[in-house]
Amino acid sequence: MKYISTRGQAPELTFEEAMLTGLARDGGLYVPAEIPQMSQDDIAALSGLSYEETAFRVMWPFVSGSFTEEEFRGCIARAYEGFGHAARAPMVQLAPNHFLLELFHGPTLAFKDFAMQLIGQLFQVALKRRGEKVTIVGATSGDTGSAAIEAFRGLDAVNVFILFPHGRVSEVQRRQMTTPADSNVHALALEGDFDDCQARVKDMFNDFDFRDGVKLAGVNSINFARVLAQVVYYFTAAVSLGAPERKVSFTVPTGNFGDIFAGFIAKQMGLPIDRLVVATNQNDILHRCLSGQGYYKGETIPSISPSMDIQVSSNFERALFYAYGQDGAAVAQLMDELKNGGFDVSQGAMQALSELYDSGRCSEDETLATIKAQNEVANELLCPHSAVGVKVAEDKRNPSVPMITLATAHPAKFPAAVEDASGVHPPLPPRMSDLYERPERVTRIGNDLATIEDHIRKTI
Repeated sequence: MKYISTRGQAPELTFEEAMLTGLARDGGLYVPAEIPQMSQDDIAALSGLSYEETAFRVMWPFVSGSFTEEEFRGCIARAYEGFGHAARAPMVQLAPNHFLLELFHGPTLAFKDFAMQLIGQLFQVALKRRGEKVTIVGATSGDTGSAAIEAFRGLDAVNVFILFPHGRVSEVQRRQMTTPADSNVHALALEGDFDDCQARVKDMFNDFDFRDGVKLAGVNSINFARVLAQVVYYFTAAVSLGAPERKVSFTVPTGNFGDIFAGFIAKQMGLPIDRLVVATNQNDILHRCLSGQGYYKGETIPSISPSMDIQVSSNFERALFYAYGQDGAAVAQLMDELKNGGFDVSQGAMQALSELYDSGRCSEDETLATIKAQNEVANELLCPHSAVGVKVAEDKRNPSVPMITLATAHPAKFPAAVEDASGVHPPLPPRMSDLYERPERVTRIGNDLATIEDHIRKTI
């Protein structure tokens, strides 16, 4: 399996090379040159299997040639052994034909654990084989950072630096990044918003002297390995509701488009997905674009669902690559236009997007009302991001097709908003009950590329 850049000017790589590289050298994102197919019989055979066995069968065509079967099975087993639920990604029913896929049973209580725990294991195997050490730099709007730090903490072959927007993540999210004591992980509180954090990470990847000097690697959702690991739970959820004989739809609360792009990959592999619904909060660039208003950056407005407070959705570039018929030059031109504020999507590409995706927007008041209502009518306490998904799903769902909404984080990661809405203070799981007492270790840093690069060089 080879991987190509969305901008068409970078060399083809193997899975291992693409994973360790992260961002392509032409600034694009890696995608598989061809998407493997699963037959209806292959999908039906997943019924009743463990999450780990399903994960192996779904992902193996993408990684074979880079890892042995034994290596890959071992990585999967170690990745998910620390999850707090035997099913890994269980489902609960909210209403007739509306289901909630709980993706918050990992070590940091967010869906990012599904990918990050696996990537940590894959990096460890690959780097040990190569005898190399790398520097991982990532940007987070809240959950990616803690998941990355948890996955890589204590590993000899990796130094990890996570940029998060100062004052714009929840206290639980911040403490999950700043309390690990391991010397190879570092939390950097950037003066700016998430888009600034993401931009500085891309700037570092495009500074080839720095990139090569520190052996830079990325674990943000710019890394296709992140997307691939998230494809698995689309299969487990759909099969549990009768796929491949029965179609299902998914609603995904998303800011960076990675989680829903994993659904696109699942659909292209043959999973019978009816609709993929993008759910946004008040930072609704994706909803505006999918509604035909172009892709134009606005001001990022802080919200009670901070992981979605994003104006530049990096993974949307992958969606555009397929919508434009895998035309790398066209995507590169759009990304150049984005530097000046945004771009219009061509009629043909909009048609392609509309055939795959629906979208909806949820206000702050609607988010709070949804948390309150679901606690009362379904006895289900939602985090604000999951509530955004549930509200949009209720607006968009077809009663004849099962709707699965992705619950992306545990409500205890956002206790203030959840308690404000429901009157219930969501407790942390027992294994994290002392989080507020642990000492923090964090560096506050300016939104300046040279300053950040200098800090990283000195620290490693």
